[in-house]
Amino acid sequence: MRPRTGRIPRIRTLALACVTAALAAPLLSAPAQATPTPPRTGFEKTDGARWTSQPEEQKLLATVDKASDRVSVSRIGTTKQNRPLQLVRIGERPSKNTVLLICSQHGDEPSGRDACLSTIRDLAYAKDKQTQRFLSRTTLLVVPTANPDGRAADTRGNSDGVDINRDHISLQTAEARAMAAVIRDRQPDSIYDLHEYGATPKYYDKDLFDLWPRNLNTDEAVHEEAQTLSEAYVRPAANKSGYTTGTYGIWTDPVTGEPIKQTAGDGQERILRNVSGIKHAAGLLIESRVDPLTEAEQKDEALNNRRRVKSQLSALDGLFAYANERRGQLEAATSAARAEGFRDRGPVYVGGADNDPAEPSEVIQDPPCGYRLDAAQYDGVKDELALHGVKVRRDGAGAYVPMRQSARALVPLLLDERATYHLVTGSPDTDC
Repeated sequence: MRPRTGRIPRIRTLALACVTAALAAPLLSAPAQATPTPPRTGFEKTDGARWTSQPEEQKLLATVDKASDRVSVSRIGTTKQNRPLQLVRIGERPSKNTVLLICSQHGDEPSGRDACLSTIRDLAYAKDKQTQRFLSRTTLLVVPTANPDGRAADTRGNSDGVDINRDHISLQTAEARAMAAVIRDRQPDSIYDLHEYGATPKYYDKDLFDLWPRNLNTDEAVHEEAQTLSEAYVRPAANKSGYTTGTYGIWTDPVTGEPIKQTAGDGQERILRNVSGIKHAAGLLIESRVDPLTEAEQKDEALNNRRRVKSQLSALDGLFAYANERRGQLEAATSAARAEGFRDRGPVYVGGADNDPAEPSEVIQDPPCGYRLDAAQYDGVKDELALHGVKVRRDGAGAYVPMRQSARALVPLLLDERATYHLVTGSPDTDC
């Protein structure tokens, strides 16, 4: 379904207009009841010459938390270097439709983080009716810095050198564990993961790339919603702002535009984009281009940085338009997907992708009724199973993990020896 582009309420843009007006207002002696001046990010204060620091982030979050009743900030974890992992909730009241932003899992990809911080501020202070209506029907959750230690060090991985975006099955890092708990407890309908990439000119050099869950265990309707989010909302919103877009991981012929090579973006389940689909959310990865596009950007790093952030913000307009317009279809798809596992029917895939059919050896055609874990096995993975929201029954000293549950497709990926990233090899129970 294509959006009615002339009628989309550009929620973030409207909110930004309110904040811009407030920031531009003269600093006169204001009445005691006047709205406080919205805070600015470090990135904004320097016009893109540097990224927002952690102390500046903490000050901004504390300010908006105190200033706006629609905002709450909570601590969801702590990194190895004792930095806080935080969740920001924005909304007028609890609502069924929930959008989760995960910002800068890779610490050396900062544009998504700064886009998230300014968006939090803009929505916190917005007074326009369209934004208020949007927030009365949608809960926006934001992890503004998903990798604080990596951001401080300007490294892709965390302080142990682990790529957090390859840890959403094993959950060995504090960062991935915190995100898993949020997804388990809040059950977001869409999960939007902000990243950056290095271009390969002529073949792979769009302003923005995006990609939905390719994992074949993603419910068909949820998969369709994720593609709709990409192709009918995020890309058109970015295009409208003058940014070029494409499919992440796919090189294209510069003359014909036809795909010629896939370099990334497969269906492996440990990536957040794919975990999102397996956990019944319309997931989308977004990647802004790091490299300068023009001679002016080569000479002025701040100009390049501003383009990186602005392109992310333009795509967020599309995300919010999607959440606003297709809330009914999205909620129907995610609710049905969460219930489907209780029917306990159909195969489970341990390989393949939506553009790469699974080999016969990658399909569990007739899954077992469940998996048995002995005491040592269960003790080793019980915390991870709980963080994933997998239901378990104690079975003597060990445990029994039934397939008949909402997390049905996830169970073999965690416990079957055929799954590439399984945590432990459980004993299949075929006595149904």
